[in-house]
Amino acid sequence: MLFVLKWLHKKNFVNQILYLYLHSKIGETKKEGANVPFSFSLYQMIPVDKIKKIVDIKIAEGANFIVDISVKPGNKITILLDNDNGVSISDCVAMSRHVEFSLDRESEDFELNVMSPGLTEPFKTLRQYQKNLQKQVDVVTKENNKLSGKLLSVTNEGIQLETITQQKKNNKQLITNNITLSFNQIKETKVVILFK
Repeated sequence: MLFVLKWLHKKNFVNQILYLYLHSKIGETKKEGANVPFSFSLYQMIPVDKIKKIVDIKIAEGANFIVDISVKPGNKITILLDNDNGVSISDCVAMSRHVEFSLDRESEDFELNVMSPGLTEPFKTLRQYQKNLQKQVDVVTKENNKLSGKLLSVTNEGIQLETITQQKKNNKQLITNNITLSFNQIKETKVVILFK
């Protein structure tokens, strides 16, 4: 196994001493030709709250809204932006530059991706539900029941869905139902992509 040390916090004195010690030991071990029997990683992830505060400053300038912010090991930052009229590439580039400028690579190395959520991704925010009012959606409940219909209304507590079903196989009569679901009952909701 290789010995890995991520040296990301150069300003921390304890980390500097540890780094220098371990670096010298790795060099000695490699010279002797022995395998290092363990793996070691030393770094601290950037807090999501810190990224959110930076993003909120840029969000306040326009019509975009945050769908999700995540920071994964190795400081892989992903920011999902949306807009009631759709997010443009220039919106993503502007946000990327803003975040990049606001973070210091000398003290915390990171990888940054700013994008819009995919059309096939489930909704993550109330604003996405509001954006898709009067559109066809697929809803999966926590009991794994699947419902398809028009998203009629959205509140802070849940949604109202208009579904159309056929009464019987032989009877062509269609029945319209308005179904109210709380967000506690919903596992996921996705917009239906209609090709005309």
